[in-house]
Formats: sequence, C-alpha cells, structure tokens
Amino acid sequence: METATHMLRTGRRGPLFEFQMAMRDLRNSVERLGLAWSLAWHDIVSRYRGSILGPFWITLSMGLMVLGIGFLYSRLLNIPLAELMPYVALGIVFFGVINGVVNEGCETFVNAAGILSQTSLPMFTFVWRTVLRNLINLGHHVVIVVAVLLWFGTWQQADPALALVGLLFLVLNVSWMSMLAGIASARFRDIPQIVQSVMQFAFFMTPVFWQASKFGDKHVFLTVNPFFHMLEAVRAPLLGAPVDALSYTVLSVMALAGWAVTFSIFAVTRRRIVHYL
Repeated sequence: METATHMLRTGRRGPLFEFQMAMRDLRNSVERLGLAWSLAWHDIVSRYRGSILGPFWITLSMGLMVLGIGFLYSRLLNIPLAELMPYVALGIVFFGVINGVVNEGCETFVNAAGILSQTSLPMFTFVWRTVLRNLINLGHHVVIVVAVLLWFGTWQQADPALALVGLLFLVLNVSWMSMLAGIASARFRDIPQIVQSVMQFAFFMTPVFWQASKFGDKHVFLTVNPFFHMLEAVRAPLLGAPVDALSYTVLSVMALAGWAVTFSIFAVTRRRIVHYL
C-alpha cells in the first residue's frame, strides 16, 4: 500500500525501473545515431551559414595560435622548432576537442529544451550530438596535424592506428564529462561558468604547449592530471613515442568509473531534467 501511494505521489517506481528506463534511452539513442549526426552537422552548417571559409575560420585561428606559440616557445625554451612545433600543434588540436566537448556539454540539454519538451526523443541523442559536433570540427583541424607532421617529417615515425585507440579513450572519457556537465547545468545555471574556469585552468596546467619531460615521466603533477593522460594517448603515437601503460590504466578506470557514476545520476534525474529546463 505504501509503495502504491509513493508511486501515485511521485510517479517513480523504484531504482530498478529508473535504471531500466535509462538503459532504454541509451539503446534508443544508439539506434538514432543518424539523427544525432544530422543535428550535429546542422549545428555546424547553421553556425557558419554565409561565411566564406565556414568552420575553417576556427582552423585558421588555431593554426595561427600553433605558429605563434611554436615559434615563441622554441626561442624562449631553446628547443629546436622541429621538435616543439609538432608537439604544440597536436597538443592544441586535441586539447581543443576535450575543451569543446566538455564546455559545450553544459548546453547539451539547455539548448535542446524545446525539442525535449515537445518530443520523446532519447536524451542521450543530444549527448552524442555534442560529441559528434566536436569530432566534425576535429575533422577540419586534422589539416593542421597533417601539415605539421609532413612539414617536419614526423609522419615517418607516427603510429596512426595506436593514435586512434587513444582518440577512442579520449572520446569515451570526455563523453561522460560532457553529459555530467549537461545534467548539472540543467539544474544549476552557474555550472557553465565553473566548468569554463576549470577547463581554462586545466589548459595551462596540462602539457599542451610545454613539455611534460621537464617534470619527469612519473611526476605526481602529471599522474593525477586526467587531461594529460587523454592527451598523451593520442599525441605520443603521432610523435613516434611510446604511451605509458599507466595512461591506459588511468583512462580505462576513468571511463568505467565515470560512466558508472554519470549513468547512475542520469537514471535518477532523467525524469526531472525537462522540468529543470
């Protein structure tokens, strides 16, 4: 009797039912990956409609940043340009993916408020939309990566297959971060400002344009930095360097623990997200 009264008052049928509904949302979103891709592509097209270069404006801006930082720090740190420039280019491009997915994740559900309130589309669809949108942007920025690797001859030592494995680990981890930020931002509108500040701090604390070797391979400052491991899993193979097994361990544990916690929070809050908006 008490269970029935609770169901009538709250509309909830217990944790098991909530997890089943959350899992159904995930399954339905996977079946609609084509829709998520279409939404992501539409975001890119609409953002740059009427522009001559389109999203390549961001690529041009990032390319100028790579050149500026590469030349400047090469002189300041007395490091050969051929050694530092590929390191800087890969660091800025791939940290840009991390930064973009996490920051834009804050608006995942807020920007989709109109659709969510009028349709029964899976909420995970909009998480994939954010991730795919940034992967499309990465596709444009690959021009910088290829140009730098070819110009400085680093491509001869590169291992693209292992770099793709690292990119998979990166996407797995930033996806749950993005979703967690989206859920929190739907409830508390101060979260985006906090996330932006954290990511800005992480940009300077992570070896994006300064070399991790200056701290030593096993320095605690790098070991506890999740963004360092995500970056190294992609960058090291493209530079012909081995990836520390610790990085793969950290990324695997992060992905499992992060998705377990995020999915649990989603299962509990799924019914309320639309009301938060």
